[in-house]
Amino acid sequence: MSERGDFSYPHVGVTAGRPVSSPPAGYHLLRERVRLGSGRALAVAAGEAVLRWRMHHAAGVRVTSEAEVAGPGVRLTVAFGVGPLRIGGDCRVVWTVREPDRVGFAYGTLPGHPERGEESFVVTRDPDDAVWLTVTAVSRPGVWYVGLAGPLARIAQRAAARRYGRALRRVCRGHGPGGSQPERP
Repeated sequence: MSERGDFSYPHVGVTAGRPVSSPPAGYHLLRERVRLGSGRALAVAAGEAVLRWRMHHAAGVRVTSEAEVAGPGVRLTVAFGVGPLRIGGDCRVVWTVREPDRVGFAYGTLPGHPERGEESFVVTRDPDDAVWLTVTAVSRPGVWYVGLAGPLARIAQRAAARRYGRALRRVCRGHGPGGSQPERP
């Protein structure tokens, strides 16, 4: 993991471990859970799609990374939008998890990113075999125009989290009940 001083927020790792129940003062909490389907094959495919940026790409997010797979310390640039109307910034992977029924990672923002905070993307398989994507973000505006957007920025963030879930379903087609054939990048 890189130095905590590299990040644009003080509570690096806030999304690791148990679910965040309340954000640090001045930060907003977003948690969106999307059911992907069921089965081990779907969980494995979805976990790999998350770690290899395929979910982000399928959701229309431009990710430029120094590595093909998310790993602690990996730097990336994330950009949202269309054509020249893209907003984004630099991030660094804070943590990853690769357990039999839990796979994912979180990235934290670096100075210059329009938001400050951390966002995690975790695929889990429950004891009943249901497979879920949970997106958790603990963030606050990092630049004036995000602050000016106020509640609209949080609505857009929730919509993006749901878009990740829909994109991951498309990417994992054919991998178990509720899944379908995988898309090729």
